[in-house]
Amino acid sequence: MARLDRRGGPTKRQKVLLDNLVALFLAEGFAHMTLEDMAAAVRCSKTTLYALAENKDELVRVVAITFFRRAAETVESALVGIDDASERIACYLTAVGDQLAPASAQFMNDVESTPAGREIYAQNTRIAAERVRDLIDDGVRTGKFRSVHAGFVADVAANTMNRIQQREVSKSTGLDDAQAYRELAALITAGLEHR
Repeated sequence: MARLDRRGGPTKRQKVLLDNLVALFLAEGFAHMTLEDMAAAVRCSKTTLYALAENKDELVRVVAITFFRRAAETVESALVGIDDASERIACYLTAVGDQLAPASAQFMNDVESTPAGREIYAQNTRIAAERVRDLIDDGVRTGKFRSVHAGFVADVAANTMNRIQQREVSKSTGLDDAQAYRELAALITAGLEHR
């Protein structure tokens, strides 16, 4: 596991370095880069990178976890103060899209093409799909949504989210992940509301 985990979390300097690495990865991807390339791009030594992780694969894992953890926190904070069930689902999925918007196609392709990236994105997609199911259940329970099988709608959403994560939606529609999440939000909320 990453060196950060053994030390109990990053120092201030490491947090800044992680910020810079997240920005670099989002803009340029990472699969084509060596540790030397990464160190040069964020203006640090390889030794400094080795303080974050033992090797490139582990560094990719640490940076991906950092990105997705921050994104999840931001998405959840977007729901604070929103009570309407439709608005909550739309806000949640739109916020997911907004968090993915800065990610270049190269980053998303690299995430999907590496075991660590795929695993982390898939895990976050599962968590997001469970959250959507909870939001649907809340809307049905409060009467905002028509009586639907929340598990089925959530399963459809989860399958779409998995297809987004696996780059299938991008390939078949040309939508990037952020756009696809916004379209999913519109589709789900329109389908759940009373007519």
